[in-house]
Amino acid sequence: MHHRPTLSGAATLVTALSCAAALVACGSPAPPEPDQGLPAALVSQVSGDGAYAHLQELQRIADANGGNRAVGTPGYDASVEYVAGKLRDAGYDVRTPSFEATTFTVQTQTLTVDGAPVEAVALGFSPSTPGPLTAPLAVIAQDDTSGCEASDFAGIPAGAIAVVRRGTCTFGVKSQLAGAAGAAAVVVVNTEDGPLNGTLGETPGAVPSAGVRSSVGAGLVAKNGAQAVLTLATTIEKKATRNVIAQTRTGDTANVVMAGAHLDSVPQGPGINDNGTGTAGLLELATRLGGSPATRNAVRFAWWGAEEEGLLGSTAYVRDLPAEERPSIALYVNLDMIGSPNPGYLVYDGDDSDKVGAGPGPQGSATIEQVLLDQLRTTGVTPAGTDFDGRSDYGPFIEAGIPAGGLFTGGEEVKTPEQAARWGGEAGKPYDSCYHQACDTLANVDRTALDRNVDALAGAVGRFALSLDGMRP
Repeated sequence: MHHRPTLSGAATLVTALSCAAALVACGSPAPPEPDQGLPAALVSQVSGDGAYAHLQELQRIADANGGNRAVGTPGYDASVEYVAGKLRDAGYDVRTPSFEATTFTVQTQTLTVDGAPVEAVALGFSPSTPGPLTAPLAVIAQDDTSGCEASDFAGIPAGAIAVVRRGTCTFGVKSQLAGAAGAAAVVVVNTEDGPLNGTLGETPGAVPSAGVRSSVGAGLVAKNGAQAVLTLATTIEKKATRNVIAQTRTGDTANVVMAGAHLDSVPQGPGINDNGTGTAGLLELATRLGGSPATRNAVRFAWWGAEEEGLLGSTAYVRDLPAEERPSIALYVNLDMIGSPNPGYLVYDGDDSDKVGAGPGPQGSATIEQVLLDQLRTTGVTPAGTDFDGRSDYGPFIEAGIPAGGLFTGGEEVKTPEQAARWGGEAGKPYDSCYHQACDTLANVDRTALDRNVDALAGAVGRFALSLDGMRP
């Protein structure tokens, strides 16, 4: 594909030629005047094809490193070096700060009920069972809050394997409450008929826990008291890993526009939609913008490690920010899955106008939402809001009072008939049927959705790089 120069690259070339023609020494150039045409220019320069080229490299890295790019693996380290190298070539100041991540691997995960094998997957950070655990199933009420209150587990047999339904509270809370009530293990039934690839996080008191798809769970619910054997052999260990942080050399550092995406995959696969698409879209924008653009505000890009282990990279970054530096981050835009194969066009609900789940983000989040909605509309789609549910790297920023927003094309959730009518695709199917699976490869990306979201990101970051209207009190 024909390489288009970065916005700053052309200006740098002209300056160098002028100095050479005059045969005089040029000092450091003055900071460029903000380019009011920057947002439109960026949208015209970025492309889904450019992002896809980065996806191809991420797939190659995974293929060469055991099929994944999970944190703590050679595939992740190679991903860090690839992104950092592209950014340095584009003229950025680049850092790869280290932090400690707790990693999780599975050696064995089996479940039998009444002697018959049942498909089950260990939840992230599940403790191991003490060898094969033989115990009766204890089915907990399968309502929306199943396993979210201590009273749900009243009267279960000591040492039983509790069967709870996904929903409302975290997997860690369900496991912790079950353990406190005397259960030896937990099986969580998914609300969709796909693998349940969740995590307990580092939850004190959690017991060995596995997940099953909804159709399998229906069979378990019908077998209350049946004899089951659960075997989970897992390893939890601490490893040093890295984020990638790059910032422009121009723009006001007291007003930083920040955008980020997680770089790691799950161990089960190469993570090309989740979150190669966010990684690649962000890298496409950063390299087209260049390290010294004509902006009013500094722009900072971040690629987070260990998101799949519990938002560890972004949490460490926000935690370690000096108190005097936090106010300098004017906003944060998150990209986590922007090329789902059965895509939605979703923007985080900064003003809580949808009245679903979590409340509004910090002041300024409503402006981020509106700008992203407007940018997506220019690509020909009618976007919708999605809840700040805490499942991605905007979470630590919101907790620190930093306005946030982001783009999302959907994960394991099922597309409704109304959404299919609005966006196309298949109703009754997940946005991403390969979510957290080995099939999350290059074949698992909708390139039109990727292109639209890259354009929306470029327009939004370009706008905020010039003006923070609506962001400050």
